[in-house]
Amino acid sequence: MVEEWVRDLVIVKTFIGLRVQEAILKKGAELKKTGYRLALPGEETEGIDGYIGDIPVSIKPHTYAAKAGLPESINAKLIFYKKIRGGIEVDYREII
Repeated sequence: MVEEWVRDLVIVKTFIGLRVQEAILKKGAELKKTGYRLALPGEETEGIDGYIGDIPVSIKPHTYAAKAGLPESINAKLIFYKKIRGGIEVDYREII
């Protein structure tokens, strides 16, 4: 049971999460007419998920915004997403 849980967390959810992040970065770059890249390991420790052009961004689920009391400080623009039927809805307001 533990092995199945770890496999689901590490392989399925992490892989899907990275694919969603990359899709969000790619679309944001298209909107800004620039390039994008995923964050390097050192940048990830600072809460940065990637760059759209030269803008560092952190990609968070929409529920993160409701957690205003979190002690986390991220020096990046926030992009929120919401899972909806058939895909995701993304809020690019901070970068556009």
